[in-house]
Amino acid sequence: MKRLCRNILRTIRQNSLFFKILFVTLISIITVSVLITFSIFRMSTDLFMETFSITNNKVLDQIKTRFEDFSYSIVNTAIEVQNNGTIKRVLSREGMSSIQTATSSYDVVNQLERIYLNIEPYDANLVLWGEHQHLFNMNYSSWPISWNQLDELDLTRDTFRHSSEILYRYLPPNDSRKESLIVASKALKQRSSNHIYGILYMSIKEKDLKEFYVSYTSEENQVFLLDSEGTIVSSSLDQMIGEKSTELQKASKEFSERDLNYQEIELFGENNILLAEYLPTFNMYLVNTIRKESVMDHIVNMKEIIFISLAIVSLAVFLVFLISRRMTKSLSKLVEQISDMAKYDFNKRIAEDGGYEAKKLAHAFNYMLNELHEYVEIIVETEKKQRKAELEALQHQINPHFLYNTLASVKFMVQQGQKDKATDTIHSLISLLQHALRDVNETITVEQELINLKHYVQINQARYGDRIHVSYFVSPSSYVCRIPKLIIQPFIENAFFHAFTHKKEGFIQVLISENKDFLLCEVVDNGDGMELESLASESNRYKRNKQLFSGIGVSNVHNRIQLLYGRSYGVEISSEVGVGTKVQIWLPSQIDSNQSKENTYI
Repeated sequence: MKRLCRNILRTIRQNSLFFKILFVTLISIITVSVLITFSIFRMSTDLFMETFSITNNKVLDQIKTRFEDFSYSIVNTAIEVQNNGTIKRVLSREGMSSIQTATSSYDVVNQLERIYLNIEPYDANLVLWGEHQHLFNMNYSSWPISWNQLDELDLTRDTFRHSSEILYRYLPPNDSRKESLIVASKALKQRSSNHIYGILYMSIKEKDLKEFYVSYTSEENQVFLLDSEGTIVSSSLDQMIGEKSTELQKASKEFSERDLNYQEIELFGENNILLAEYLPTFNMYLVNTIRKESVMDHIVNMKEIIFISLAIVSLAVFLVFLISRRMTKSLSKLVEQISDMAKYDFNKRIAEDGGYEAKKLAHAFNYMLNELHEYVEIIVETEKKQRKAELEALQHQINPHFLYNTLASVKFMVQQGQKDKATDTIHSLISLLQHALRDVNETITVEQELINLKHYVQINQARYGDRIHVSYFVSPSSYVCRIPKLIIQPFIENAFFHAFTHKKEGFIQVLISENKDFLLCEVVDNGDGMELESLASESNRYKRNKQLFSGIGVSNVHNRIQLLYGRSYGVEISSEVGVGTKVQIWLPSQIDSNQSKENTYI
């Protein structure tokens, strides 16, 4: 057996060109056969759908005729009621005695019983509403409703607005009526004055209206009646009655306007064939949908065709794989190396071996990789320079009001004879300005930041007094950690000028601690606090208002940190009204290379 297999393989290798031509030819024949099969299938489908749509359109015309007959009966009933003098006389009168009321009611009922014969065959109901508390209901069990309930209906108000039209509306079930109704209404008015003295309502239960078309429906063939707003007022699918389908309404309107034979749409998660008729007297759309899958089942056995096609395609793919495997082996190896490139951070070059095409592709890829590395390095360096330039620009944006107010305070101290205090304030201001304007490094040590903070606090306390106490709690190992410059000062400033609006005194605590991975800087005050919901708006307020000292504000501290260190770091703010506010600044623990944790602290 093995010998036989070896002989077969040797024969194939020796006649590879023959087999390649044979296989390509075979695949071409299969492809042509499949295309022809599907072309015939498509032509058969189109012919069947054309015939099918003609048949269903005739069915839809028959259903439409039934609706038009019902509409004709509604119109005749409305005309007879409008022209009836007895009804007009009774509904227009008010303040009648009991005997007159009884006599008039008897006369009206006699007239209505005769007129009611127009719509009684449809199991419809007739209700007459008069402006002077008159109400006549020919079948109260069909529609149990009072004069006041009718008066409050949206349909009544619409009828008054469109007094010359017969309006059709859908009424869903309620507490007193368990079934949905389709109600036609017509205003009764004086011809001379156009005064409306009553309204005629003609209602039919949805289940009775369904009898117009239910005999033409099946599980795959459904009928819908949609009003102008897309509400399904009647359907062979009971669960859809009362639902709103703008998709079905849009498709029905498009179908009627374009005068199509049929239209394919996706409805309720299935492909359907849609036919529609507009009923102008109802101002509604009569829609017929048929599941396309059920229609296609009658044309051809799709499962059999799909099975045969899959078998042929599988065989063809298998043969193509056998032939092309050797030809594409080098390309596959190249693709595998490129796919693994992310594991080596795009730093590993791929091997330039294999066939001519594979070598050329590998060489081009390696060249592109080198260019990409150079480009990324240029971008990173440019970003660093840009951040440094932005920080330098922000540091030079010293607010003139800060300088003016500080110098004014010093002047006042000198005038008051507080020379030592004025000297200390001038010294703090000089140190603060030197730090802000001279040193443009992006990061400094915690020790340097604390010195600047103390100068800033000393200036504010010299100006506003010692009503706000500031304390510093710093772990010894934190002093040599490097942090972005001016990262804590904006929060101290906000605590001074925003946290004690209502409270007149309090404290601000600066806490800095360090562990293996994180450096945590906290600014805590016992000021006014704020609602958590207002933090976002407060943040926006800080973003809009420039800081009193420099252009580096609270709003861009978080952005600076994430730009420098990534999304794992940043600013978190928590606050409670009447208790205070806590700001937590999370940074990576980075040590100054020129110092050690053990021997440097304040």
